[in-house]
Amino acid sequence: MFSIEAKNAMLNVLKVDAIQLHSGPPGPAGADNIVANTFLDGTFSAASNAERILLADVNYAGLKPLQPITHISFWADSVFLACSELSGDRAANAAGEYTIKAVSTKIGIADS
Repeated sequence: MFSIEAKNAMLNVLKVDAIQLHSGPPGPAGADNIVANTFLDGTFSAASNAERILLADVNYAGLKPLQPITHISFWADSVFLACSELSGDRAANAAGEYTIKAVSTKIGIADS
């Protein structure tokens, strides 16, 4: 098991700079079930308590109305880092918009 300090150090090395939407599991390389044209910038905090938190909402527009959104993936310079299955609202709205919420969106290292 890594200490919190070690996890923070590992997370801070990652240049997490983008978020991608998916309509199903992203797969091992993050390339599966991509919702078209949804690769947007995301800015994360420095690591604390083995987590990095999204600092501002990421707003998507131009999606297919009511498009299912089940997962998001996290990227650094076009390199797939991780993914997360979403809970709660899991579809674009009727106008084709979807928002990834800051503060509740985190990247972390947990013990298994």
